[in-house]
Amino acid sequence: MMQSFRFSHLLFLAVILFTACDKAPSADKLNKLEAGLPAYGDILVRGDIGEASNLIPLLASDGASHNIAGMVYSGLVKYGKDMKIIGDLAQTWDVSPNGLVITFHLRKGVKWHDGQPFTSADVLFTYQVTVDPKTPTAYAGDFLKVKKAEALDAYTFRVTYDKPFAPALISWGNSILPKHLLIGKDITKSPLSRHPIGTGPYKFKEWVAGQKIVLISNPDYFEGRPYIDGFITRIIPDTATMFLELRAQGISMMDLTPLQYTRQTENNLFKENFKKYRYLGFKYVYLGYNLKNPLFTDKRIRQAISYAINKEEIISGVLLGLGKAATGPYKPGSWAYNGNVKIYNYNPQKARQLLADAGWKDTKGTGILEKDGKPFVFEIVTNQGNDTRQKCAEIIQRQLKDVGITVKIRILEWSSFVTDFINKRRFDAVILGWSISLDPDAYDVWHSSKTAPEELNFMSYNNPQADEMLEKGRSTFNQSLRKKYYDRFQEIIAEDQPYTFLYVPEELIIISSRFRGIEPAPIGLDYNFIKWYVPQGEQKFVMTR
Repeated sequence: MMQSFRFSHLLFLAVILFTACDKAPSADKLNKLEAGLPAYGDILVRGDIGEASNLIPLLASDGASHNIAGMVYSGLVKYGKDMKIIGDLAQTWDVSPNGLVITFHLRKGVKWHDGQPFTSADVLFTYQVTVDPKTPTAYAGDFLKVKKAEALDAYTFRVTYDKPFAPALISWGNSILPKHLLIGKDITKSPLSRHPIGTGPYKFKEWVAGQKIVLISNPDYFEGRPYIDGFITRIIPDTATMFLELRAQGISMMDLTPLQYTRQTENNLFKENFKKYRYLGFKYVYLGYNLKNPLFTDKRIRQAISYAINKEEIISGVLLGLGKAATGPYKPGSWAYNGNVKIYNYNPQKARQLLADAGWKDTKGTGILEKDGKPFVFEIVTNQGNDTRQKCAEIIQRQLKDVGITVKIRILEWSSFVTDFINKRRFDAVILGWSISLDPDAYDVWHSSKTAPEELNFMSYNNPQADEMLEKGRSTFNQSLRKKYYDRFQEIIAEDQPYTFLYVPEELIIISSRFRGIEPAPIGLDYNFIKWYVPQGEQKFVMTR
């Protein structure tokens, strides 16, 4: 992360951009300008609080890395605007009647960013390196389900499963890696981690640690050259500083806090220069417990904490009503969501009773619970730059004090937070968020086999019944059966409370109004980013290549 920017946006723009020259436009060009038609050019500068850790998607589990990698790499398939699976590097595919064999017919003429041709050999290599035990990845589980993977010819790739695997097709949405740059090498030491080469709509240009990552449009992209010439992510670890940069138009896009969305952008400056977008997000925020910590091994303790936390106060006071209470790992309204699980409405009396049942009592009359002579004290860690999570931590700290629990709060710089604390399990409890996949398969986050270092079950949750439901849920193509299994899975984790599920936030996004072609859809906003554009007469910057 980096220090506050102050007026650095002016220097930033001077270094990487130069304004288009003021040349008298022709009559034809004037007509085009007046019509506001799509035109190539300009740069979108997005603010982000977190810096990427690794730009090889197979090795990264943080959103900051995947946000960048998703522009550089492509998968075989992806979700379209209506949340249906569509082709990406695969033009079409055939699924056998029993669902066990998928044959992908790949696009021809696709090139890697270094000019080398993309073929089925790259897909087969990606599969092989993913399932290689020496590859430290959290994403091997889906590919270990494959019985056989074959490159039938340069543009035909076939996978065979020995048992039904419901997420099989969408699992091939994972990024395909370049065989010619990785074969025979240690992927953990590859320069691609800092300088990725993919087949996606944008090429990597520059990464200045703690400051920015610069991408340039790929003129040879198989779906067509993106209109926006440059995509720059500026790392600004403080949302207040980022907002000042937005106001000064040093950035053109950011996620707003609820306060910024509801109040601080309701003035003429923002109304004239920006557009705001709002929708219920595909994510949830939670307070998670390190289940290797003796404090949290008894589920009564975790249940008590959930009863002691007033989610509605968080939603109204911190989110300003822009969110919904979370009860589990699925988005309310989605087909897999179970709205009938055990609910932990605010009940401090119930919390105190459960804590007493577990042996925690205020024996000295100090208001602090003790057991075996030790006070109930633990630390919540969360990441720097996210004011909403920090405020949540402070509210939880106050609410738990009311039932006799002392909470300390530690705010950590993002890369240290992930690398030194989350991946190494060096925490008592954590406030974090997960993106919610459109497919309800949650195996990688919740199954007991996924607790190794750098895997995603970093709470070390282990319940054989939950494992069974996860295994069954991914092992049938029958959606009604899957619904039954995932309903039961949600009931189990609602009882166990390895997380206190806090809220599902609304996405609050602001984008400079000079960017057009933005069409909100069920999937969100950026599914059609290559079609965003700035009319020629409104373009401000030219990307140097």
